[in-house]
Amino acid sequence: MKILVGLSGGVDSSVAAYLMKKAGHEVIGATMSIWEKGRSFSHMTGGDGCFSPHEEEDIESARKICEILDIPYRVVDCTAIYKQTVLENFKHEYMAGRTPNPCVWCNAKIKFQALPDAAKQQGIEFDKFATGHYARVVLNEKTGFYNLLKGVDPKKDQSYFLYRLGQEQLARVMLPLGDKTKSEIRQIAREAGLPVSEKPDSQDFYTGDINDILQAEPKKGDFVTRDGKVLGHHNGFWNYTVGQRKGLGISAEKPLYVLGFDKEKNNVIVGFEDQNVCHGLTASSLNWTAGVPVTEPVSLMAKIRSSQQPTPVSVTPAGADSISVEFENTQRGIAPGQSVVLYDGDLVVGGGLIQR
Repeated sequence: MKILVGLSGGVDSSVAAYLMKKAGHEVIGATMSIWEKGRSFSHMTGGDGCFSPHEEEDIESARKICEILDIPYRVVDCTAIYKQTVLENFKHEYMAGRTPNPCVWCNAKIKFQALPDAAKQQGIEFDKFATGHYARVVLNEKTGFYNLLKGVDPKKDQSYFLYRLGQEQLARVMLPLGDKTKSEIRQIAREAGLPVSEKPDSQDFYTGDINDILQAEPKKGDFVTRDGKVLGHHNGFWNYTVGQRKGLGISAEKPLYVLGFDKEKNNVIVGFEDQNVCHGLTASSLNWTAGVPVTEPVSLMAKIRSSQQPTPVSVTPAGADSISVEFENTQRGIAPGQSVVLYDGDLVVGGGLIQR
């Protein structure tokens, strides 16, 4: 088969391309360009983010990998759609008092959609699209749907970030790293002579002050308790996220946490740890990754952030595009705008955006 491999210039995607060629496929490497030339951000703290002016260095790294593997390489311009889909959504959500997850949108709308679509428009022919994500895709013979499964390495599993992929996307995807651990991948890279074998992983989508993206003017507001007591001041509620403890700059008898926002008054609501707990949530904008929606109450496992272990929940339909999720164990720092992802064992059932 002809396989288009999305290359980031890192070790994971490089090994994905190597494994696809080793398996006998005809491989083409492609990198999506998302950094708008001439853009100047003044508060960047490093260059290890996915969205970075150091994109050219990653492109050159990917190009070198393709030369070593003796496969063709293309750079696909996704700047405009990335700005419209990921950055504008990021700005809109933060300014609405929610905490978005740009990696979820980037995977569903850009990496697994805009990139392969743009490649086809450039005349690149391929049968499947492969990436270096740590997850697995299998065809469920009973249902006829493609299933997204966790990666076997629990420390690297990225299924949380892929839950919004649809059946059409899953049908054309190959994830050759899903049944391997990170240490195995680095060893494969060493043995294959790939110069990125020890390259550190990207840690976030942008390493810097989010105001570079939001472009919001500072605006004085208050830190307040739930009963309205003013504890301090800030320069805009959008600089904080629900569950945040560090960097508030206000003193109290015990550590304070961000509990929520009053965006109309530009207030950040804070409280102590015992107020930062939650027994349940509602979510909408659902995507049923496994192809089968939840239509009656069911017990599943859930994650409200990518790094946590799945926790037992009861899921109840709450409308045409809404669910209620009750936790068996109380959770902390649940942020509207983030995703709740539902699991049945290794299977990603689906998920949605947290509303409240």
